[in-house]
Amino acid sequence: MGHFDGAVRDAVHALKYDGMRRVAEPLGDLLAGLIEDSGQVPDLVVGIPLSSQRLAERGYNQAGLIAHRVAERLGVPDELEAVTRVKNTASQVDLSAAERQENVKDAFRAEPGQVAGRRVLVIDDVLTTGSTMSACAEALRLAGASQIFGGAIGGAGHGMDR
Repeated sequence: MGHFDGAVRDAVHALKYDGMRRVAEPLGDLLAGLIEDSGQVPDLVVGIPLSSQRLAERGYNQAGLIAHRVAERLGVPDELEAVTRVKNTASQVDLSAAERQENVKDAFRAEPGQVAGRRVLVIDDVLTTGSTMSACAEALRLAGASQIFGGAIGGAGHGMDR
Protein backbone atom coordinates (compact mmCIF):
# COMPACT_ATOMS: atom_id res chain seq x y z
CA MET A 1 0.00 0.00 0.00
CA GLY A 2 1.28 3.45 -0.85
CA HIS A 3 0.82 6.81 0.79
CA PHE A 4 -2.34 8.40 -0.50
CA ASP A 5 -0.92 11.57 -1.95
CA GLY A 6 0.61 12.89 -5.15
CA ALA A 7 0.52 10.59 -8.16
CA VAL A 8 -1.13 7.70 -6.29
CA ARG A 9 -3.99 9.90 -5.11
CA ASP A 10 -4.39 11.43 -8.57
CA ALA A 11 -4.46 7.99 -10.22
CA VAL A 12 -7.06 6.59 -7.81
CA HIS A 13 -9.24 9.67 -8.21
CA ALA A 14 -8.95 9.46 -12.01
CA LEU A 15 -10.11 5.84 -11.84
CA LYS A 16 -12.80 6.38 -9.24
CA TYR A 17 -14.28 9.72 -10.23
CA ASP A 18 -13.18 10.54 -13.78
CA GLY A 19 -13.99 7.28 -15.56
CA MET A 20 -10.38 6.54 -16.46
CA ARG A 21 -10.62 2.74 -16.27
CA ARG A 22 -7.23 2.20 -17.90
CA VAL A 23 -5.58 3.47 -14.70
CA ALA A 24 -6.60 0.20 -13.00
CA GLU A 25 -3.87 -1.71 -14.85
CA PRO A 26 -0.80 0.15 -13.52
CA LEU A 27 -2.39 0.41 -10.07
CA GLY A 28 -3.06 -3.34 -10.12
CA ASP A 29 0.49 -4.00 -11.31
CA LEU A 30 1.85 -1.94 -8.42
CA LEU A 31 -0.26 -3.81 -5.87
CA ALA A 32 0.48 -7.22 -7.41
CA GLY A 33 4.20 -6.53 -7.12
CA LEU A 34 3.86 -5.77 -3.43
CA ILE A 35 1.81 -8.92 -2.88
CA GLU A 36 4.36 -11.04 -4.75
CA ASP A 37 7.11 -9.55 -2.58
CA SER A 38 5.16 -10.46 0.57
CA GLY A 39 5.09 -14.16 -0.37
CA GLN A 40 1.39 -14.34 0.52
CA VAL A 41 -0.06 -15.53 -2.79
CA PRO A 42 -3.82 -16.17 -2.43
CA ASP A 43 -6.04 -18.81 -4.01
CA LEU A 44 -8.40 -16.16 -5.34
CA VAL A 45 -8.89 -12.40 -5.47
CA VAL A 46 -12.07 -10.40 -4.87
CA GLY A 47 -12.71 -6.68 -5.07
CA ILE A 48 -14.85 -4.88 -2.52
CA PRO A 49 -18.26 -4.88 -4.21
CA LEU A 50 -20.19 -1.66 -4.76
CA SER A 51 -23.86 -1.25 -4.04
CA SER A 52 -26.07 -1.77 -7.08
CA GLN A 53 -26.94 1.94 -6.98
CA ARG A 54 -23.30 3.08 -6.92
CA LEU A 55 -22.39 0.55 -9.63
CA ALA A 56 -25.18 1.88 -11.85
CA GLU A 57 -24.04 5.48 -11.26
CA ARG A 58 -20.34 4.81 -11.95
CA GLY A 59 -20.78 2.07 -14.53
CA TYR A 60 -17.95 -0.05 -13.12
CA ASN A 61 -16.38 -1.12 -9.85
CA GLN A 62 -12.93 0.42 -9.49
CA ALA A 63 -11.87 -2.12 -6.84
CA GLY A 64 -13.05 -4.92 -9.12
CA LEU A 65 -10.95 -3.59 -11.99
CA ILE A 66 -7.87 -3.42 -9.78
CA ALA A 67 -8.63 -6.90 -8.37
CA HIS A 68 -8.90 -8.30 -11.89
CA ARG A 69 -5.46 -6.96 -12.79
CA VAL A 70 -3.92 -8.20 -9.53
CA ALA A 71 -5.36 -11.69 -10.11
CA GLU A 72 -4.10 -11.67 -13.68
CA ARG A 73 -0.59 -10.78 -12.55
CA LEU A 74 -0.61 -13.35 -9.71
CA GLY A 75 -2.02 -16.08 -11.95
CA VAL A 76 -5.01 -16.77 -9.72
CA PRO A 77 -8.74 -16.40 -10.40
CA ASP A 78 -10.63 -13.21 -9.66
CA GLU A 79 -13.98 -14.38 -8.47
CA LEU A 80 -15.67 -11.02 -8.12
CA GLU A 81 -19.07 -12.65 -7.66
CA ALA A 82 -17.81 -14.55 -4.59
CA VAL A 83 -18.75 -11.56 -2.41
CA THR A 84 -21.81 -9.41 -2.89
CA ARG A 85 -23.00 -6.26 -1.20
CA VAL A 86 -26.38 -7.06 0.29
CA LYS A 87 -26.97 -3.69 1.91
CA ASN A 88 -26.87 -0.32 0.18
CA THR A 89 -24.75 1.86 2.40
CA ALA A 90 -24.29 5.59 2.64
CA SER A 91 -21.11 7.13 1.29
CA GLN A 92 -18.36 6.79 3.89
CA VAL A 93 -16.63 10.08 3.03
CA ASP A 94 -18.11 12.29 5.75
CA LEU A 95 -18.55 9.59 8.41
CA SER A 96 -16.51 9.14 11.58
CA ALA A 97 -14.68 5.85 12.16
CA ALA A 98 -17.50 4.56 14.39
CA GLU A 99 -20.15 5.63 11.87
CA ARG A 100 -18.22 3.92 9.07
CA GLN A 101 -18.09 0.68 11.02
CA GLU A 102 -21.83 0.76 11.71
CA ASN A 103 -22.58 1.78 8.12
CA VAL A 104 -20.97 -1.34 6.61
CA LYS A 105 -21.94 -3.82 9.33
CA ASP A 106 -23.56 -6.87 7.66
CA ALA A 107 -23.26 -5.18 4.25
CA PHE A 108 -21.57 -8.17 2.55
CA ARG A 109 -22.30 -11.82 1.89
CA ALA A 110 -19.78 -14.36 0.63
CA GLU A 111 -20.55 -17.56 -1.27
CA PRO A 112 -19.26 -20.57 0.72
CA GLY A 113 -19.00 -22.68 -2.43
CA GLN A 114 -16.46 -20.25 -3.84
CA VAL A 115 -14.46 -19.29 -0.76
CA ALA A 116 -14.61 -22.12 1.80
CA GLY A 117 -11.15 -23.45 2.58
CA ARG A 118 -9.44 -20.92 0.31
CA ARG A 119 -6.98 -18.08 0.90
CA VAL A 120 -8.76 -14.93 -0.27
CA LEU A 121 -7.22 -11.57 -1.11
CA VAL A 122 -9.67 -8.67 -0.80
CA ILE A 123 -8.83 -5.55 -2.83
CA ASP A 124 -10.04 -2.00 -2.23
CA ASP A 125 -8.86 1.22 -3.80
CA VAL A 126 -8.30 3.21 -0.60
CA LEU A 127 -8.13 2.04 2.99
CA THR A 128 -9.25 4.79 5.32
CA THR A 129 -10.40 3.29 8.64
CA GLY A 130 -10.50 -0.34 7.49
CA SER A 131 -14.22 -0.66 8.24
CA THR A 132 -15.24 -1.74 4.75
CA MET A 133 -12.37 -4.21 4.45
CA SER A 134 -13.16 -5.65 7.89
CA ALA A 135 -16.86 -6.07 7.09
CA CYS A 136 -16.01 -7.85 3.84
CA ALA A 137 -13.45 -10.05 5.63
CA GLU A 138 -16.07 -10.99 8.23
CA ALA A 139 -18.43 -12.19 5.47
CA LEU A 140 -15.59 -14.26 4.01
CA ARG A 141 -14.76 -15.70 7.44
CA LEU A 142 -18.39 -16.69 7.98
CA ALA A 143 -18.39 -18.38 4.56
CA GLY A 144 -15.37 -20.49 5.53
CA ALA A 145 -12.37 -18.78 3.93
CA SER A 146 -9.23 -20.30 5.44
CA GLN A 147 -7.22 -17.06 5.31
CA ILE A 148 -8.14 -13.52 4.37
CA PHE A 149 -5.67 -10.89 3.24
CA GLY A 150 -6.37 -7.29 2.38
CA GLY A 151 -4.75 -5.03 -0.18
CA ALA A 152 -5.35 -1.41 -1.10
CA ILE A 153 -3.65 1.05 -3.39
CA GLY A 154 -3.39 3.74 -0.76
CA GLY A 155 -4.15 4.55 2.80
CA ALA A 156 -5.92 7.78 3.60
CA GLY A 157 -6.48 9.55 6.86
CA HIS A 158 -10.17 10.15 7.61
CA GLY A 159 -11.60 12.70 5.25
CA MET A 160 -8.76 12.60 2.70
CA ASP A 161 -10.73 10.82 0.00
CA ARG A 162 -13.53 12.48 -1.93
